Amino acid sequence: MGFYDKVVLPKLLHFACGLGVVNDQRQKVVPDAAGLILEIGIGSGLNLPFYQPEKVERVFGLDPSDEMRTLARREAALQEFKVEFMAATAEAIPLPDECVDTVLVTYTLCTIPNIEAALFEMRRVLKSGGTLIFCEHGLSQDPAVRRWQHRMDGLWGRFTGGCHLNRDIPALIQNAGFQMQHLDHGYISGWKPACFNYMGRAV
Repeated sequence: MGFYDKVVLPKLLHFACGLGVVNDQRQKVVPDAAGLILEIGIGSGLNLPFYQPEKVERVFGLDPSDEMRTLARREAALQEFKVEFMAATAEAIPLPDECVDTVLVTYTLCTIPNIEAALFEMRRVLKSGGTLIFCEHGLSQDPAVRRWQHRMDGLWGRFTGGCHLNRDIPALIQNAGFQMQHLDHGYISGWKPACFNYMGRAV
């Protein structure tokens, strides 16, 4: 990793992912998480203030980045519930089968290299009847915007830690064996190719 990846990118992601319009989306989904929770891509801990402490038994915060986990620990220290950090990737979650009640993933599915393997891992660690809660940007339903997403995807990823603009989030989730319970979609404020948002729950 170079200077950009270790020093610049974590601060850039913390700023961009902590913008008001993005936090407004987080606030719509994070409070639904309950019980033993696995947060995939905890990043700098931007979701932590939106959990409902009385509903949380413990949060497992998974992230492969030492720099992002360092930022998240500062936020975790302010919370009433326990956060256990895990230095691992989503493609190899170091938890046993069927052990968590909720998997929470926000603005992370876009960057995981092997998204199919990661989703199968999320399904593996969820208890029977457990819930996947997600809020992600992805492939637009507007053909003109989709064309720009496909054109810009490679260049965009070079400067954003491998983020993809054009992943079909609902299809990926369902193809991994999840059943969609609720799904909302639409644009949030910002550059349209990066701002078509999906949020929902699947079991």
